[in-house]
Amino acid sequence: MNAPLLENKVVLISGGTQGLGAGIARRAAAEGAAGITVTGRNAEAGEKIAAELGESGTPARFIRTDLADVEQARASVLETISAFGRIDCAVNAAGLTTRGTMLDTTPELFDAHIAINLKSPFFIMSETIKHLRERGAPGNIVNVISIAELGGQPYLAPYVAAKAGLAGATRNAAHAHRWDKIRINGLDIGWTATDGEAETQRKFHGAGEYWLEKANASVPMGKLGQVDEIAEFVVFLLSDRSGVVTGSVIDWDQNVLGGSD
Repeated sequence: MNAPLLENKVVLISGGTQGLGAGIARRAAAEGAAGITVTGRNAEAGEKIAAELGESGTPARFIRTDLADVEQARASVLETISAFGRIDCAVNAAGLTTRGTMLDTTPELFDAHIAINLKSPFFIMSETIKHLRERGAPGNIVNVISIAELGGQPYLAPYVAAKAGLAGATRNAAHAHRWDKIRINGLDIGWTATDGEAETQRKFHGAGEYWLEKANASVPMGKLGQVDEIAEFVVFLLSDRSGVVTGSVIDWDQNVLGGSD
């Protein structure tokens, strides 16, 4: 019988207080993680998920972190190391999805997307890699990106710019640190059913009570991407079971880019 995928691994999950990040935290705990840090701005949600993980038998803590402040992002790595003695795996799961087109995006909105979707993940990677190199230890990082980084909708202009940057940074870091045995991969997720997506659909697209049913009916597999399925794959990428793969930005979507009817 195979050992749990993350047995004896300490995991930091940026944006781990809700949605996909919380799903990844739960899956990491189920796969034997030795310690988990979740970060985010919502202290109530963060303490709740940390307590839930603790009750399941996994040492866990919440660090309140505003990713708009890169120093808070960097500090979350150092505080995790202080609490657990090390980090073995990191996941950048947070994301800002506020809408903006090429014509109406303000410099302030653009800067917010860069800060949260690119700058803070970049420096979380940086601090994690420094720590792993100092230990002479292998490690794994997964960046949750977006299929939109390959083009996206017109109303996602600043989001696309930042996520495309993160995809490039993922490949660059993976190449730079492959001899350190630090594997770094990304996941270009498509439309996913989360509480955050429900709020986004209502706020920006006037979605009604049955938006999810309509959305599910509009896609080939009859359902949007599911948090538990994505979380399982992220944990697989973090684990030794995913072998030598590094520098991959994997499409997780049901629409085939480049396909045409």
